Amino acid sequence: MSKKEILALKKESIDALNEWIDFCTRGGKISRNTIAVGLVVLHHLKEKTIVGKNEVVSQGGEIKGARSGLANILKFYGIPSSYLKEITTRQAHQDGQRLFERFEWGHKFSSLSEKNRKGLFKDMSSVLHHHAASWLKRQSLKLQIDRRQAPTAWIKLIIESAKQISGGLVEQHLIGAKLERRFKNIRIPNYPAHAGDAQTLRVGDYVISKLVYHITAAPSRNVIQKCKSNIKAGLCPILIVPGEQENKALAAAQYEGIDKELVVLSIEGFVSTNIIELAMEENKEFIAILKEIIQVYNRRLSEVETDLSLQIQIT
Repeated sequence: MSKKEILALKKESIDALNEWIDFCTRGGKISRNTIAVGLVVLHHLKEKTIVGKNEVVSQGGEIKGARSGLANILKFYGIPSSYLKEITTRQAHQDGQRLFERFEWGHKFSSLSEKNRKGLFKDMSSVLHHHAASWLKRQSLKLQIDRRQAPTAWIKLIIESAKQISGGLVEQHLIGAKLERRFKNIRIPNYPAHAGDAQTLRVGDYVISKLVYHITAAPSRNVIQKCKSNIKAGLCPILIVPGEQENKALAAAQYEGIDKELVVLSIEGFVSTNIIELAMEENKEFIAILKEIIQVYNRRLSEVETDLSLQIQIT
């Protein structure tokens, strides 16, 4: 190929990659899973110019290397394992297949020399690396707490500040931290926020004796059904939601006929009440207890999650 043709192919390929990224952007965000699977696809095509679908896509539709080999591929492209532990969604694998199709399973690059092909894939992987690096550079949640306000206002500030980026993660780990701080002699398990109950054999997010805590930023019929199952099993479910979602949760519980058996609490009230109680018991200021809960929250978050930008700093 002539130099002009090589440059034209390079531009066309990078344009196609960016179009794919735009296509995969949902709700204004590009998923880490999608960026990771994109790197896996490029790695396959770099290593073996033309691939057959059966070589790189399993019968279940998963991109090969997107699980067991993912850490090594991310490392190869200079992305730390903290970016992503594994491809976790079916959608990411579908995105990966679409990228293979855009590049015609490698046929698009078959006329390139080995040197030019590797140069092209280096440039394309840099596009994806940029997206990963931008995500990794995100800052933690920095919140200025007004000590004159009530603890309920502090917790509301945390929930509101994380609203657009949390996906329920902040809410779950905040409650886990509060439970750990409150019940020092009881082991409070720590799971990734998006690990399914069936996947981890859990009846809820946290279980203490017969109490089953369910934490959600947006109560759905699914979580109400889980609470209903808890009640049938002789357990006491406690549904914890943001204050603005409390009436919705109560209405959903009433619709399912469990409003008299289900405890519905606001996150703001649940955490702030414990801040007040612990401060009184230990002769500490409210802000000191909040800082201790946040410290536990940050540790628990770092133990099981990859998105450490959701750690909290308060001043």
